[in-house]
Order: sequence, then structure tokens, then C-alpha cells
Amino acid sequence: MTNARNATARRIEQNSNALAIDRFGKIAYPALAYTPEVAEATAPIYEKVKHIVPAIEWPALAPTIHAINRLKKERNAVVLAHNYMTPDIFHGVADIVGDSLQLAIEATRTDAEIIIQCGVHFMAETSKILSPEKTVLIPDMRAGCSLAESITAEDVRGLRARNPGVPIITYVNTSADVKAECDICCTSSNALQVVESFGVDRVFLIPDKYLAANVGNKTDVEVLVWDGACEVHERFTAEELRDYRRIDPDVKIIAHPECPPEVVAEADFAGSTAHMIDWVKTEHPKKVMMITECSMADNVASEAPDVDFVKPCNLCPHMKRITLGKILDSLVEMKEEVTVDPVVAEKARVAVERMINLKS
Repeated sequence: MTNARNATARRIEQNSNALAIDRFGKIAYPALAYTPEVAEATAPIYEKVKHIVPAIEWPALAPTIHAINRLKKERNAVVLAHNYMTPDIFHGVADIVGDSLQLAIEATRTDAEIIIQCGVHFMAETSKILSPEKTVLIPDMRAGCSLAESITAEDVRGLRARNPGVPIITYVNTSADVKAECDICCTSSNALQVVESFGVDRVFLIPDKYLAANVGNKTDVEVLVWDGACEVHERFTAEELRDYRRIDPDVKIIAHPECPPEVVAEADFAGSTAHMIDWVKTEHPKKVMMITECSMADNVASEAPDVDFVKPCNLCPHMKRITLGKILDSLVEMKEEVTVDPVVAEKARVAVERMINLKS
């Protein structure tokens, strides 16, 4: 992005923030002391994370968690936390947890006026697309996504011009502009169903080349790809997984389909974040390795304390921009507001709702 575009983006963000402040007003920043009241109020939360968060760290986290949970009620706000959020956020302040589409859909069912999106920017856009009447805030506007940034609306228009009549399916991990140019969205869990729903020989599945390849391995439909990838999942290798198995033959390995096909082939199970969580809860392995973003293992471990999680820790630097302190700032100062051009939003909503309404 050029300096001029950066300046324009900053002006838009500042104007959006001013509007949110005007609508809801600024409130006093709360005191953040670890008092007996805070200790008592947050004790049930600490029970959930005590084998993940050391006791010595809790007095530093608890006051912010307590303040956020109090201010959510005052603001009539709901906190959406993606599965890759850290445990203090995921278990401490989230009202709704899950993958990006689950979060956006569930947010439409709440009476909250304000959505605090704890995830990356395209997720906040998706929430705004499905809940246009609500104010959507993201605690750090810089929380982007290498996969979403790998393709633009102009790229999609070029694909369509060069491949007339070929359906274009976009993964939900894309910007609103890209969704608006595509025929339908998909998630990692329903991508195969969406690909086969067109009843044609060829489709594009963009932008994740690995998800597209993994889906292509399961269907007779020719799945055309775009050269995009998640910088977290593409770092895993098949050799790495084989090494883990040599060290511990009893470990079960489950992988996200954003990983390269050779990594998925080495896994005992591959599925979306929601399916990975369900697999752990259903199969109850003695020891498991989750080949995905590192914080997800911590969050699932809190719900399955008798399962031993081996963590090959690849972190998403964009997700980790979201912190408790920034969530609190969002609630106090009503920042950073995420908006989507209404024309773009309407077209993108069609692509998302086509997927939601797709019959099994």
C-alpha cells in the first residue's frame, strides 16, 4: 500500500471511530487492581485455564478480564473469539467462540448492538456483512491475514474474464471485495459439498491452493487453484510429522486442510477447526498433536484436561495482535470500527447466504 493509500485508510478509520464514539459515548477507563472482589468474580474462569495459565500470571490478567466482562454489559456488546485466540481471551471474555463463519452467524442471533471481533479483519467484515445494523469493532485494525491478502477483487474479475462460465468459489478467508465477486463462499468443512453442488466438471476454489488441492483429491471435479496460502499452515511439513511419529508412535495427529496435501496425508484426521475439536472430544485420544495454530491446542486442552497435547507451536502473528488490553480499549473508546461499502456488502452477502442455505 502506498503512503497516500495509508493516509486515506487512517482518515477513514479515524472518521469511523468518531462516529462510533458519537453514537455510544466514551466511558471512563476502569481501575485495574487485583482486589478480593476481582479474585472472587474471576475464580470460575481461572478454574478453566489453571493448567494453561500459571497462577503467578493470573493477578495480572484477572482485572482486565473482569473489567471487560463488566463493560460488555454496560455497552450491550458481545465478544466473538476465534479458535486461535489465546486462552485468556477465549475462556476469559468471549461470549461466542468458533471458526470465522460460526462466529458471524451466531452474532446475528444476539440482541447486542456492538460486536467485538477477536480475530482478523476479514472475520470482522463477514460479521458486518451478516449484521449490517450492528457496530463491528476489531481491537487492532492491523490484524490481517496472509491468505485473504493473496487475492483481490480485480484478480477475481480477471479469472472470470479468462475462464467464462467456470464457477468461482471463495473460501470465507477473503475480503468482502473478493466475496462480492464470487458465486458462493465455502468453509474448510463444507468445501467439498460446495464444489460438487454446481454439477459441473471444473470450478475455481480460491484463494487457498492447499485447501483446493485437498478438496480436489476427494472429487472427480477439476478444482482450479489460486496461489494463496496461510503462512501458519504452510510451514508444517510431512517430514516433520514423520519425525514426531518416530519419536512417539502413539501420538495421534490431526491437521487442518489449509496444510499442504502431503501433510494431510500423514495425519490420522483432517478437518476444520470445529471438526478437529469435535474429533478430540469424541475420540478422546491419550495423546494428540493438532497441526494448526498453536493457541487452539491450549483452548481445547482446557476442555479436555485428560488429553495430552503435543504442540508444534506455529503462531499466527496477526491473531496475536488481539490482546485483552486492546479489547478493553475497544469497549472504552469504541475503536476500531469496521465498515463495508453497502453495495459490496450486499453482493458479498449473496455469496455467503448461498453457502448457508445450501442443502446437505
